[in-house]
Amino acid sequence: MTRLNSVPALLPVSIIERAKALSTTLIADAMDCTGVMDYKIKPVASGMKVVATAMTVNMRAGDNLILHQAIYSGREGFVLVVDGKDHKANAYLGELMAGAANAVGLEGIVIDGLVRDKEALCKLGFPVFAKGFTPSGPFKDGPGECNTTISCGGVTVHPGDLIIGDEDGVVVVSKEIIEEVFAKAEKKLAYEQKRLREISEYTRKSKEGDPERTIEPSWLKKKQKNLTLLSRSMLRYIH
Repeated sequence: MTRLNSVPALLPVSIIERAKALSTTLIADAMDCTGVMDYKIKPVASGMKVVATAMTVNMRAGDNLILHQAIYSGREGFVLVVDGKDHKANAYLGELMAGAANAVGLEGIVIDGLVRDKEALCKLGFPVFAKGFTPSGPFKDGPGECNTTISCGGVTVHPGDLIIGDEDGVVVVSKEIIEEVFAKAEKKLAYEQKRLREISEYTRKSKEGDPERTIEPSWLKKKQKNLTLLSRSMLRYIH
């Protein structure tokens, strides 16, 4: 049996736009490296990115019947996040399904499994994130379920969560903590932009023969001092 539960509410446009100004690395740092899917889940072609609200799909290993149904119930603003059970004997989708998902307005597909038709997927440009490729096709017998809590790439995903995918991988932000995560990520972004300006200025002055004395970040000496104090404390304990 397959079951299509209610489609979750889309996240506000303001949230999506703020997320688009951030990267998966900034979001991961803001969540202390939680919410990050398995490193093998990557875009099928360079340059693919997705920022959207999660519609979740739970499939039987090697079977994509429910994924077909999910695609045709999808629409603009949603990304399908699919628990493919890390199955490696069959591809879950290829050119036709990705083309259909693109046509109905979906923002992308993230799948814990394999896909096929790499050349066509790259040409299409529709964001697909997967663990790799195989020419072997899937079964179409079911069962499956849409819009229930799943695990994808080792991360729990709820319908309506924020999904961000780029060259580095995919991160999941629970809808309940989005504001908290954004505040930390935007602060980190401001810091990184400041550091980039400092490095650029250091490089410019070095080329002019008038380098700054150092571009060490301010936190480095503090970390080194803390490590020294910890080492001394451990030595006293040992002796």
